[in-house]
Amino acid sequence: MKKLLITLSLIIAFQSSQACDICGCGVGGNYIGLLPDFTKRFVGLRYQFNRLTTQLDINGNRTALSTDEKYQTMELWGAWNIGQKWRVLALVPYNFNEKYTEGSDLLRKKNGIGDITLNEYYKLFDQSNPTANNKLVVQSLWVGMGVKLPTGAYDVAEQQNATATNPNMFQLGTGSLDFIPSLMYDVRIQDFGINANASYKINTENKDDYRYGNKIAANASAYYKIALGANSRLAPYAGISFESQQKDHAMGFKVEETGGHILNASMGLEANFNRISVGASFQTPIQQELGRGRIDAGNRLLTHVSFSF
Repeated sequence: MKKLLITLSLIIAFQSSQACDICGCGVGGNYIGLLPDFTKRFVGLRYQFNRLTTQLDINGNRTALSTDEKYQTMELWGAWNIGQKWRVLALVPYNFNEKYTEGSDLLRKKNGIGDITLNEYYKLFDQSNPTANNKLVVQSLWVGMGVKLPTGAYDVAEQQNATATNPNMFQLGTGSLDFIPSLMYDVRIQDFGINANASYKINTENKDDYRYGNKIAANASAYYKIALGANSRLAPYAGISFESQQKDHAMGFKVEETGGHILNASMGLEANFNRISVGASFQTPIQQELGRGRIDAGNRLLTHVSFSF
């Protein structure tokens, strides 16, 4: 039971995403979601999808220049517990980006490896105590630091030729080395638990003098464990997540049509059958203000299959 809690304590460990960085889709996603139940290590594949509408007018309405954009990622991911206190998590994405401009009937596609993310976590404490009515209360607190490597292609022409309402989004990578500190807390009473965490993504300037805005993310999720047998269980969960990203900078100058915030409702299900884990999660916007109202984010979907060993 305690091992399952430790796994659940990394619910949505980072901001949005993979879905993606808001106002920077396809280049900085690091959404974790529920990790599979594992003891030592696991490896698996994830599929992620989200949609944007960009280049809206100042009132948020479509124009002849508006574009419908799809961002899909097939991702190799895995984690390894090192001793009792440490955990390493790696994500290697391959992106499939698509942009369609209705007014000109133009469809553009861009596929390739994205930015690899490496995360390391340290468990500050893990406590188990019975209550007066013999219910078990378990708490854990983790602190982490991640680094996003500039392995995805960054095309400076996208920045130079971009319109004001879509300045630098259609990229496979940011071209920059970025850092992601995070803090995660989980508390569970018997089979019901609540997870809360926060992270801050610190972006550096790439070699083409562009810097994506730093982003803060916070979320909370409630989950319930359902035992199906000795080695099988389900864990449905639901919650909300908030992301706020600062404006980008190009050659030291602020890019006004970037940045913003979004509040999502989320729900998902994780299933474990012996060493095999499958899971899916769905997010839908509750409130958003992206790119000064000229970008509209759609729903997000994440699925995975993983194997622990």
